[in-house]
Amino acid sequence: MINIKICFYFNSLNSNYNLIIVEKTVNLNKYNSNFMLREIFTWWNGQTLGTRLWTYFNGIYAGVDSKGNKYFHDKKDTKRWVIYANEVESTYVNPEWNNWLRFTSKVKASEDEKYKWQKNHLSNQTGTENAYDPEKNNTTDRSKKRNDDYIKWSP
Repeated sequence: MINIKICFYFNSLNSNYNLIIVEKTVNLNKYNSNFMLREIFTWWNGQTLGTRLWTYFNGIYAGVDSKGNKYFHDKKDTKRWVIYANEVESTYVNPEWNNWLRFTSKVKASEDEKYKWQKNHLSNQTGTENAYDPEKNNTTDRSKKRNDDYIKWSP
């Protein structure tokens, strides 16, 4: 267990400096050194150290989606953010949570309230086997059947 002290300096209107010291106890044994170095220096491997500290001190847990992404907001609900479960990819956020993140909706998303016609969210399929390919989806049998029922008018 390691105690971490973080100091915040505030300059009030009277030009008086206020010092606030926040002390938290953190167990760093569960983190290996490679993981911590990646977290400090790279943002594309998940949350950074700054995001972890901001979430720890200011974040209020809002919920989790089906992919395991965790959603947070601050005390005044002026900032909202997501911590991705695996790869940092914005298309992993489903539309309901995306509306909440962008302040389009005040209601937090729920997996239970889905209509029959709604499909499950798919992330961006570009570069995968499931990506749209016009050559693969265009079959000659279907195109002939579609064009057979139409006869072009000629004067």
